[in-house]
Amino acid sequence: MFKHLLVPLDGSSLAETALPAAAHLAQVFKASVTLIHVIEKDAPKEVHKDRHLTEPEEAQAYLQEVAGRAFSADTRVERHVHVEEVKDVARSIVQHAQELDQDLVVMCTHGRGGVSDWLMGSIAQQVIASGGTPVLLIPSHDEERSGFSCRLALVALDGLPDHEQGLPVAAGLARACGASLYLLMVIPTLSTLKAEEAATGKMLPSAMAATLDLAEESGKDYLARHLASLQSEGIKASAEVARGDAITVIVDTVQRIGANLIIMATHGKTGMDAFWSGSLTPRLSSHSQIPLLLVRVQDQEG
Repeated sequence: MFKHLLVPLDGSSLAETALPAAAHLAQVFKASVTLIHVIEKDAPKEVHKDRHLTEPEEAQAYLQEVAGRAFSADTRVERHVHVEEVKDVARSIVQHAQELDQDLVVMCTHGRGGVSDWLMGSIAQQVIASGGTPVLLIPSHDEERSGFSCRLALVALDGLPDHEQGLPVAAGLARACGASLYLLMVIPTLSTLKAEEAATGKMLPSAMAATLDLAEESGKDYLARHLASLQSEGIKASAEVARGDAITVIVDTVQRIGANLIIMATHGKTGMDAFWSGSLTPRLSSHSQIPLLLVRVQDQEG
């Protein structure tokens, strides 16, 4: 499934938080890895309190050292330094993900300000929005952890066909890692409705409450169908329909069931019509204590 992994590095220990996950998945999928560093125009002297790599030779030596330190000898690791200075580091990494035919980008979510902002906000969103390459986001606080594993993955669904596109990726990952899947669908309560639905809920609370109750029952049937399909493939899976604010419920459920990965599909853009819109991705990432795998929704033909 994942045969080519791209890992952007800026020379900081924070960005290296992504390395254990990349090394683990490279072993699981027998995948090759490309470590990339982009020379930034007018770069600051420091990034995440580490010295910023601004010279090609220095960057190449750094990537070579990382390749030997973070990956096993049987993993093919390529090193690429984009020597032409660029102002838009995020766009450059998006272009490399496409040109080098990478099928998973593994990166740290965000840092502590300054240049670190592009790590989550710009690169992840641009990769998702422009190319369709899945992105695995590793929380920055994971630098305090050792290793990476996928034993139980929470798959966030909302009942829309577009957002089921994360399911094949989740199933493939479960088969390769021997992991279990936990399907979660969140139905709002009257107090957690957003935008126009919230206004309707205030004007017609009884009608809206009945609508949400029906949505919950429909959601149970919806998840049951996917659950049966996964289990018929020999994948261990369970499911739950919960009520409340989507981000809060997801985070609480992760802690309750002990999941160590969240998988969700995203349009990579904002929009009230998309339950899992791009605006929710930074919110979930900032609240999640575990890695987040984002799968780009592809437009359906027909």
